[in-house]
Amino acid sequence: MNKNRLSSTLQNGLNKQMTQEALAAQIYLSFGAWASGEGYGGIANFLFRHANEERNHMTKFLEYILERGGKADIEAIPKPPADPTSVQNCFEQVFQQEINNTTGIYKLVKMSFDEEDWATWNFLQWFVREQTEEETLALNLLDKIKVAGGEKATGEALYALDRDLEKEPDEATLAETKTAENP
Repeated sequence: MNKNRLSSTLQNGLNKQMTQEALAAQIYLSFGAWASGEGYGGIANFLFRHANEERNHMTKFLEYILERGGKADIEAIPKPPADPTSVQNCFEQVFQQEINNTTGIYKLVKMSFDEEDWATWNFLQWFVREQTEEETLALNLLDKIKVAGGEKATGEALYALDRDLEKEPDEATLAETKTAENP
């Protein structure tokens, strides 16, 4: 008896996204190691926390595939990109990595909708919200880096940014939570 409740295309897509989440974790880990080596302990701490978050995302995909009776394929992940050339370059790459994750999630949402797999569609809604949050957070960080001077940021500005990121919340406030009374 076949207990797999996922189509082969959706199962393959979910496995691909699981691997993408593992790669995202490695990118954050790699960039955190770079930041630590450059003396940016706060930035490193922020990136290491996000590496753990991406591993948790990977695990959510793994568990969902298994709960639906599917086969989880654990594949090798590519090596993370080369070390960033600057703090700004680091967060530009982080933002691009989050866009890549969002693209993958959106493809899965569309696929689950087209296949009328409402359980998977519902499961993916958490990731839609999460990716909105992750992109917003990355954009906010890029704005802070821009204010600090971008590629020409002084040591003082980068020091202040590093201290801020050590305490930066791991979530961004989304527009959907805003009101006229609470902008």
